[in-house]
Amino acid sequence: MSHFICGGQVQANGIRQHYLRYGGKGPALILVPGITSPAITWGFVGEVFGQHFDTWILDVRGRGLSSSGDGLDYSMESCADDINALASALGLQQYHLLGHSMGARFIMRAAVKKPAGVLSLSLIDPPVSGPGRRLYPGQWPWYQDSIREAVTGMDGEAMKKYCPHWSDEQRQLRAEWLHTCYEPAIRRAFDDFHQLDIHQYFHQLPARTLLMVAGKGGVIQPEDEAEIRALRPDITISHVRHAGHMIPWDDFSGFFSAFGTFLGPTLHAETP
Repeated sequence: MSHFICGGQVQANGIRQHYLRYGGKGPALILVPGITSPAITWGFVGEVFGQHFDTWILDVRGRGLSSSGDGLDYSMESCADDINALASALGLQQYHLLGHSMGARFIMRAAVKKPAGVLSLSLIDPPVSGPGRRLYPGQWPWYQDSIREAVTGMDGEAMKKYCPHWSDEQRQLRAEWLHTCYEPAIRRAFDDFHQLDIHQYFHQLPARTLLMVAGKGGVIQPEDEAEIRALRPDITISHVRHAGHMIPWDDFSGFFSAFGTFLGPTLHAETP
């Protein structure tokens, strides 16, 4: 049985923000995807969270069905403000924040800017690159080439060269939606991975925080974990050892197991 309720849009922080809602009962949870992941590509994750939470998956500006195109500011500051404005527009008084990769960086900034109401933060393999730090392992041509091919039209088979280990269904979904990722927005986020340092925010986070590390992702190394724990001694760190950066795609059940009881209920998921 699906836990999907609806898709919708609100005017918040001066733009159209599109979301998908799952579950509708229990504590609210706002999920912010990564750099080239429209909300719909996280629907299979929303189905599981929807068993326990009133789950809202956001299309970050410049992606999916949210506002996009020339004239928008795609900085971390604006995207963090979007999250806080979305929560207000939806009337959410208290909520868990969960972000993957770029989304994890955005929820950190959002929580620091508006701490009231944040119940917890789940940071899923956030890029810890920044000025003077090790580069983010993703390469820009991978993003650029796949987006441009999607804009001209591609199918799941063509997506194999970019996502060889994904299922046919997931590749087809990415091929269908990747064209909605506005290249300048993606470029700004990619550049910010290297130009903005998120370590300054760890000690400011207003609520319980989980850091989930992909064992095969190469994004977070043991020395990064040690630095983060020094900045935030009470942080919970979990590992999904056999997953790459796109953790739920690589190890669906392991992704949910890695939460343990951090969010309250124990999360169980069968392979989609």
